[in-house]
Amino acid sequence: MDQNQNPGEADASSTHEPNTAQDPSAKGAPKKDSLKEAWKQVETIGMAVGDALQGRNNVVMVRINDDALAYLDMLIEADITKSRSESAAHLINEGIKSNQELFGRIKEVTEKIESLKAHLREVVKNETFDQ
Repeated sequence: MDQNQNPGEADASSTHEPNTAQDPSAKGAPKKDSLKEAWKQVETIGMAVGDALQGRNNVVMVRINDDALAYLDMLIEADITKSRSESAAHLINEGIKSNQELFGRIKEVTEKIESLKAHLREVVKNETFDQ
């Protein structure tokens, strides 16, 4: 209590309102907003995983290194995927989506190569080896 204060009057330091400058836990809004943002990201990833897992009819067996395995397991631990298989499918699909331009160029070149091979087969088929 301050000398100039009447008994029964509370000074500013004894009020029940938290001082946000001194008490970092009193800053509820930023923490709440970051939690909302994190949850939104989890939902977005969950939707992407759901999309990635649609129509998984093909089985591919691969060997991966310890670092890649840790990433697969990280998705499981975060409850984003349920298995290593789901994690791998998700990461493969995300890799394909993020490299669409590159895959477009690869497709163009492989189509040209296939066309040249077909042309070569026709040439060989129509030519005779009379020498």
